[in-house]
Amino acid sequence: MPQFTVKSLTRIVAPALVAALGLGAAMPATAFAADRHTPVRNAAIRTDINDLNRDIDRAAARRTISAREAASLKRDASQVRYLYGQYSRNGLTVAETRTLQARVDRIHIALRAERRDRDGHRG
Repeated sequence: MPQFTVKSLTRIVAPALVAALGLGAAMPATAFAADRHTPVRNAAIRTDINDLNRDIDRAAARRTISAREAASLKRDASQVRYLYGQYSRNGLTVAETRTLQARVDRIHIALRAERRDRDGHRG
């Protein structure tokens, strides 16, 4: 039966302990990164928000919506932009991206409805 000294055990146990601690510390960071969207997706939602503002400005310039309707839609778009700024500080999660995309889609739907109603009033 082999005899182990403290020195020989230290050579075996210390690297194993360091490896185990290293993997334990790396796992939460990996899990965190997997829940966050890549910069490409982050840029995609930012582009959608910018396109929304452009579409509102274009509709107002063409007078297909009133100034009041445009101001209200721009306020909604501004709130989405603010929310995007809050969410994107640590990277967007899947849920945050869905929330932002749903809000952008709702404003696009409202813009289409405002173009068609021709009454000059929101809603």
